Amino acid sequence: MMTSQRKTMSKALKIFHRLASPAYFFDVAGRLLPWVAAITALLLAIGTYAGLFLAPADYQQSDAFRIIYVHVPAAWMSMFIYLSMAFSALLVLVWRIRLAEIALLACIPIGAVFTFLALATGAIWGKPMWGAWWVWDARLTSELVLLFLYLGVYAVYSAFEDERLAAKAASILAVIGVINLPIIHFSVEWWHTLHQGATITKLDTPSIHPAMLWPLLVMAVGAQFAFLTALLLNMRTYLLRQDAHTSWVKRWVQQQTKE
Repeated sequence: MMTSQRKTMSKALKIFHRLASPAYFFDVAGRLLPWVAAITALLLAIGTYAGLFLAPADYQQSDAFRIIYVHVPAAWMSMFIYLSMAFSALLVLVWRIRLAEIALLACIPIGAVFTFLALATGAIWGKPMWGAWWVWDARLTSELVLLFLYLGVYAVYSAFEDERLAAKAASILAVIGVINLPIIHFSVEWWHTLHQGATITKLDTPSIHPAMLWPLLVMAVGAQFAFLTALLLNMRTYLLRQDAHTSWVKRWVQQQTKE
């Protein structure tokens, strides 16, 4: 039993070390991209159609509630991507894994876009519901802080000429910024806010009709695949840029010109 476990662990470590190779990761990411992109397009198409045309109108908000199918997945992803970025930052600080540095950089623009999308759709949704585009609500304010954290991590990285030193400094800020995630999540419970409480992630039954819920879950999974698609694209781009003079990039360019 112990022997089989050691063999499994050894295989897992070999796969991990191979994926840590820029050339090997670049090749695997290139093979995965078409499939991940196709799944993304399919899920987002199904979720958008179901959310716009199949889900019933809300009894209080009417059709205005349908922005939930963009706002909620974007808000979820803004926090998930930051957590992924912080995990990459931890790998950078502890083990100095170069691909973790690439992943850290690749997450920044994607997370910033999702965060901005969450804030923008929240403002559009808030105008008819609250009568204002923006209020200094605890949830909204902490989400805005998250956007500043994304921009701050990028600014810190850009402030250093040495890439390794830049990645280390940006990683420290990214890890520190994790403290904002529970504030975003629990803000509606810790403070009296205009923002509604949890309707899906509650411990008991979600307070949303199943006909409205399943398109939202499809959109949420679609957003996950959209993040993965953008992440793979960004990481491949960063690798090509940083390793432009290496032999494996030259071989890849030669293969592309032949095709």
